Amino acid sequence: MPRLLIVYHSRTNGARQMAEAARDAAAEEIETTFLRARDASPQDLLDHDGYLFCAPENLAAISGEMKEFYDRSYYEVLGKIEGRPYAQMVCAGSDGENAARQTARIAQGWRLRKVQEAIIICVHAQTREAILAEKTISDEDLALCRDLGAALGAGLAMGAF
Repeated sequence: MPRLLIVYHSRTNGARQMAEAARDAAAEEIETTFLRARDASPQDLLDHDGYLFCAPENLAAISGEMKEFYDRSYYEVLGKIEGRPYAQMVCAGSDGENAARQTARIAQGWRLRKVQEAIIICVHAQTREAILAEKTISDEDLALCRDLGAALGAGLAMGAF
């Protein structure tokens, strides 16, 4: 049975909610592993057939913990996971585009196959208080995340990816 790895980072729980919604939908179709970026290893990437990366945008970039996961894993799996499908989600305070570009560039280096455009959920946090506050992702936005998880799960289960 194909296996999906979901790697996420979240400091204020927005990205965590997004990743959980995708996980719950994907798990209806296939075996799904859900790991915080600090707990994920290169071996986890090798052991799975597809990936969903989910992280917040911090200072117009991917979060440091997610970047550290990529740094720890990059050369360990280079040339060993080519062609595997991936998608990504970003929880953004304002834009999220640069964070999405950074993850896409890393995935390109791994020669992963993008199966959907990035989902960027903007929480419009622009003040110190709003940025540091716990996030609540709307039901409408969580539905997008569930749809992505379901699509990844179904695509892997059917062998479409």
